[in-house]
Amino acid sequence: MTLSEKLLKDFEQLSENKKHQVIDFVEFLNSKQQNELTTAMDDIISENKEALLELAK
Repeated sequence: MTLSEKLLKDFEQLSENKKHQVIDFVEFLNSKQQNELTTAMDDIISENKEALLELAK
């Protein structure tokens, strides 16, 4: 059984309220990951601003 299959099987056994909590948690993790990516990209841009401006010419 794959991890995805196990997750789906376990998820299907939860109450509707617990399913909503799981979905909320997954959305939180996705949001956190996106924020970390955005911060990393902002740092890269900031650290390389002069080089990027030169390349844009």
